[in-house]
Amino acid sequence: MRIGLLTDGGYPYAAGESRLWCDRLVRGLSQHEFDLFALSRSAEQETQGWVQLPAQVSRVRTAPLWTTDEDILGTHASKGLLARMVTGGGGRSYGRRERQRFTAYFTALATSVCTADATSGEGDAAGASGGAGSGGRSDDGRTGRTAVGVMDAQFTDGLYGLAELAREHGGLPAALRSETAVRVLEAACRAPGTGRTVQTATVPDFLAFARELDRALRPLSLDWYDEESLGAVDLCHATSGGAAALPGLLAKRFFGVPLLVTEHGVQLRAHYLAAADTTLSAPVRALLSNFHGRLATEVYRQAAIVTPGNTHTRRWQERCGAEREKLRTVHPGMESGRFTALGESGDSGPDDTLVWVGRIEPAKDLIALLHAFAEVRKAEPDARLRIIGAPAQGPEGATCLAHCRALAAQLFPDEATGAHAVGDNPVSFEDIGGAEVPDLSEAYAAGGVVVLSSVVEGFPISLVEAMFCGRATVSTDVGAVVEVIGGTGLVVPPRNPRALADACLALLRDPERRARLGAAARARALELFTVEQNLAAFRGIYLELISHAPVRREADTVNADGEPRPFATPPEAHVEGPWTASGPAPAGAVDRTLGWAAESRTVCAGARGAGGGDV
Repeated sequence: MRIGLLTDGGYPYAAGESRLWCDRLVRGLSQHEFDLFALSRSAEQETQGWVQLPAQVSRVRTAPLWTTDEDILGTHASKGLLARMVTGGGGRSYGRRERQRFTAYFTALATSVCTADATSGEGDAAGASGGAGSGGRSDDGRTGRTAVGVMDAQFTDGLYGLAELAREHGGLPAALRSETAVRVLEAACRAPGTGRTVQTATVPDFLAFARELDRALRPLSLDWYDEESLGAVDLCHATSGGAAALPGLLAKRFFGVPLLVTEHGVQLRAHYLAAADTTLSAPVRALLSNFHGRLATEVYRQAAIVTPGNTHTRRWQERCGAEREKLRTVHPGMESGRFTALGESGDSGPDDTLVWVGRIEPAKDLIALLHAFAEVRKAEPDARLRIIGAPAQGPEGATCLAHCRALAAQLFPDEATGAHAVGDNPVSFEDIGGAEVPDLSEAYAAGGVVVLSSVVEGFPISLVEAMFCGRATVSTDVGAVVEVIGGTGLVVPPRNPRALADACLALLRDPERRARLGAAARARALELFTVEQNLAAFRGIYLELISHAPVRREADTVNADGEPRPFATPPEAHVEGPWTASGPAPAGAVDRTLGWAAESRTVCAGARGAGGGDV
């Protein structure tokens, strides 16, 4: 089958999220053909280029979400990244009818984003508090459910209306930045029933939100929505929610292509956290939170199957409206081969060394780890701590590393045996690739206990790697840590150096317990977190989804001589029944059922109606 893989800031770019996972998926499912539709997030990402793509990738389409309108017109339009000029499909501005359509669609979308929840009275509360609701969604009472349903319907009417307008006439980025859009936003924010924070928005806030909304809706203006692009694939697989799933929503809307959504971390939660760290005003943050909440709800509603990478992500998706029947937890697949030698050696590691492996950044809370190690040293004077990893990119990572080095020097002055001897600090900061730590496996071999001290964590990759190595672990209870560890490691509350120190001491002093936990951890990792189990899960999901839809391309139903290809279309495609997706066909979808099959269904339906029973 032909899979349209939708990515946002990742594969096939050399630097980006989910790059390794996507590459393993494409290479592992070599029996399928992949078309990549990739959104890029920065100029640096595009400059670093792509990874080497396997032969089963037949086509790559890319589009930037970071450029200005002028950059898109001058640099990328000639490459076919955008089909329409900002001024319109043929270089002309909107006429009266197009302006009326834009105003109607944008009013519906703006009203749904600005309107408060009927029961809570504050539609922007979810974004401000970090709740998982869809723009302040509440299910308390029939009135609340009715109001939420109306707002969701207005949002979808506006979203798909703008998409159809962009597809037919282009010009959407300019329209979203126009005076008309600002006036619509102002009217929506001032209308009765809007949230308190939204009501305080001023003209600069409307301009800022219009700019952010233009970037978020940039995928609507791409030239991917025709019979030769997304209309030619059998299945759309979005590797995250948000912007990556937008093309999948439109492919289902215009062509009836089924949509599969995979999230290893909840995109909506990432938007909430990112908004809190920006310089945007409170009204703009509230509006953005409401928009992304409504979008997440629509993505989960339209997806045929949603595959969270862990239970923590699954809970967020359920709170955002995802139906439990659609959810299938599929853990990320990781390469275990490079850790086989260490994992099968039976070595539980040195009795006096703790090791931390990862990317140095504030969320990893190495400050708490250093304070915990100070308590460990009081009980075990010979203990050592090896921090192995590079700082995160940007000034934040370098600042964090410098702070940690300074604290380590303060807590553990160099110890010397005499006045003329060279001191030795029990805490070391090392990079992978040096003489002592040549590779990742050696990093985990350096310690008897692997420690994870994070305060924020999605799927803990370093923890799984330590489990492959057969190492006992001490972790903080954040993100998917408990789900990953199971009962094979010690878990303590985050930001609690005393509890972290006690757990580390318990394992350092008991080599037999470390060996038992390490063996159990390796067995669990090999069962749940390998590339093989990940590929097997998606192989089954792909076949399940495609079995509920007829063959989509005429080229697959006929041979080189134009004769019908035997068994090219599954028999179920011509039989009405519960195996097909319920509900009416999507608006604008192309009916690709063969003519004789359509006639057959009509005859059968008539026979049932005349005879009063099944034929």
